[in-house]
Amino acid sequence: MSPFPSSAPRTEQWRHIRLTRHDGVATVTLDRPGKLNALTFGAYADLRDLLAELSRERSVRALVLAGEGRGFCSGGDVDDIIGATLAMDTAQLLDFNRMTGQVVRALRECPFPVIAAVHGVAAGAGAVIALAADFRVADPTARFSFLFTKVGLSGGDMGAAYLLPRVVGLGHATRLLMLGEPVGAAEAERIGLISELTEEGQAQKAAADLARRLADGPALAHAQTKALLTAELDMPLAASVELDAATQALLMNGEDYAEFHAAFTEKRPPNWQGR
Repeated sequence: MSPFPSSAPRTEQWRHIRLTRHDGVATVTLDRPGKLNALTFGAYADLRDLLAELSRERSVRALVLAGEGRGFCSGGDVDDIIGATLAMDTAQLLDFNRMTGQVVRALRECPFPVIAAVHGVAAGAGAVIALAADFRVADPTARFSFLFTKVGLSGGDMGAAYLLPRVVGLGHATRLLMLGEPVGAAEAERIGLISELTEEGQAQKAAADLARRLADGPALAHAQTKALLTAELDMPLAASVELDAATQALLMNGEDYAEFHAAFTEKRPPNWQGR
């Protein structure tokens, strides 16, 4: 995403999500605990626009996604979204579905690592949002459900048919997307859907600790690693190796690479600048 700002001012208050920032770490909390943080049209739009804004600012070096209350996110709100979409025409439905996909693209393309802190339910769109994060830190109460076929829709919603096979393999992805059955934390860890399994109630703390570790590290190296992981999913080996070479040549001209050598020589921790 381009760092060049437009005429639009920075958003001071987000109406549909809760945002906090501290020393390079942003935390986005889905905050409708009475409805298990079910997503509304406004929440999707806020997530899409926030990720674009943070990407342009370049002040955030890691982001945590969390849910308030008993779960992470139960998916799209049955009344506010599913009920409303029944009255939409095809053009409106296409606009809505493109917006949900833009959230996933923004999570994959933003130049900082994203950590989903999952407890309780992560269902439907909530499961895909967690899937699109770079890390999924979960406690034993977490359960993932890709529910789209349960409501009569394709399991390949919001990029799930692209991302899930690349995370857990085609066989597991077929089962999860076809059947829509919940996957508990133990199984999710076994098939690779969870990056880290914590003690109960500790997912958000562990996610925050990981975000702090990432934010204190070489931000440009992390951004380029994420970009290569996403880009090379669909590239042949020869093109991937060439892209790696070009990326490394650019980073070898950067301040952080020289800083590592100076720190190693002086026997001190590196002072990463993200440049």
